[in-house]
Amino acid sequence: MNPTPAPTTLVTNIGSLVTNTPGTGDAATPLGLLPDAAVVMAGGRFVWAGPADRAPEADDRYDAGGRAAIPGFVDSHSHLVFAGDRTSEFNARMSGHAYRAGGIRTTVAATRAATDDELDANVTRYLTEALRQGTTTFETKSGYGLTVEDEARALRIAARHTEETTYLGAHIVAPEYADDPAGYVDLVTGPMLDACAPHARWVDVFCEKGAFDGDQARAVLTAGAAKGLVPRVHANQLGHGPGVQLAVELGAASADHCTHLTDADVDALANGTTVATLLPGAEFSTRAPWPDARRLLNAGATVALSTDCNPGSSFTSSMPFCIALAVRDMGMTPDEAVWSATAGGAAALRRSDIGRIAVGARADLVLLDAPSHVHLAYRPGVPLVREVWRAGVLT
Repeated sequence: MNPTPAPTTLVTNIGSLVTNTPGTGDAATPLGLLPDAAVVMAGGRFVWAGPADRAPEADDRYDAGGRAAIPGFVDSHSHLVFAGDRTSEFNARMSGHAYRAGGIRTTVAATRAATDDELDANVTRYLTEALRQGTTTFETKSGYGLTVEDEARALRIAARHTEETTYLGAHIVAPEYADDPAGYVDLVTGPMLDACAPHARWVDVFCEKGAFDGDQARAVLTAGAAKGLVPRVHANQLGHGPGVQLAVELGAASADHCTHLTDADVDALANGTTVATLLPGAEFSTRAPWPDARRLLNAGATVALSTDCNPGSSFTSSMPFCIALAVRDMGMTPDEAVWSATAGGAAALRRSDIGRIAVGARADLVLLDAPSHVHLAYRPGVPLVREVWRAGVLT
């Protein structure tokens, strides 16, 4: 007996469609722009995309009214399993105090004290917020528990919401190990890793002064890789350091932040497979220097944009906001920023089924209340996301 075909949904009268698919539409941009376009979704996947006047019949029909459409945003770096906030820290920073990694301890205390239900409710809240703004895929990390039990439960909670979960026991040295950082690294690479690896896809480390040095970071990443976890690295955020070089050497999927780079760092990223994930919300919230996206792009590096949503240094879930910052302050064109927030994020997660509109890709589609994707940077702060389909379902 043949299975019943999945119902089809046609979204037509799209004024401008970003596909991120080479060979589709306008080859002069990286976006594969299609004017006067349509897409057909079925079974959670795109099954057709092309000119609206050639669209096949479908079971359901949605008229986009000439609006622009893009793939769903792919947020490849966030820290959503936490409790409390750090309003007072932000207020102090905006009053002239510098950002330091140690502020994480405030969130660690609140997270340890929270119940599972409270943490799960927080993740749900921020994901709902992000989805309203067009984010259909997200990665999130542990890192606010710093005990075996708390790190493992953070990943169990995260895994209820996404398959892109990252073990970040090496966020900072746990307070209990302040006088024994080597002992904490042993914990992170031993019992904590054993408890967390079954719930994670990735392993990450904050390789930074005040957190973990190059040797400690290498130990954490190689131990995680031995357990089947793929490395990612918080690299070169607060100053020059070994993070980017280590990420490229170990074949990490991404080096995240990349605020302070030498020419050798840029060359390594351009000639390796590691994606440079830039997090402009952190620079906005800490008044730090902006990452030089133009320098990376001109060198040939692959660049992703992400929110770094966390309660300390970047408390935003808005990818459109990050696009506007990247265009205004980091030297990116609107086309490059939109690509980096969609296909770039997918590359940072080593995914080819998201961040683009093509037959077989997951049917994540964002309809903008605007005639062009450029309006994401042109009209900063304006809620332009009108409709979001995630895996073919109108949310």
